[in-house]
Amino acid sequence: MLEAGSSQSRLPQLDRPGAFLKALGMQFEAIGPDRVVGSIDVGPDHHTPWGVVHGGTFTTAIESAASVGASLAVVDRGQFAVGVNNNTDFLRPIVRGRLTLVAEAVHQGATQQLWQVSLTREDGRLVARGQVRLQNVSLPDPGPPSPG
Repeated sequence: MLEAGSSQSRLPQLDRPGAFLKALGMQFEAIGPDRVVGSIDVGPDHHTPWGVVHGGTFTTAIESAASVGASLAVVDRGQFAVGVNNNTDFLRPIVRGRLTLVAEAVHQGATQQLWQVSLTREDGRLVARGQVRLQNVSLPDPGPPSPG
């Protein structure tokens, strides 16, 4: 999925979601510097009091997918990408099921990137779409090695 490289060793394992994304049920199937494909299984744990999936689930999935791809695009420059604007449109409610997410780069510049992301349900109908602007920033200094 990801190729090992010197700059990538400074990044978290992008193909393995952290605890926050695991709690949402999000998984990545393919990760590249200009396209990311993943899925999220939604159900009662994601519901609002009205019994539909909370919009924050969609915005989290959208920004996470864009951030992973955008970071992979600039890691060889010693950078990663952070979201500075997330505009998500909620098109139809869903109660449960598997959502497929596809994130694609629209523009990848020296300082910022623009990504579009779609979330579709199992029958192919669009549930939400988003556009995320990301800032390319320097990777944090790992600091001196630990003694011992």
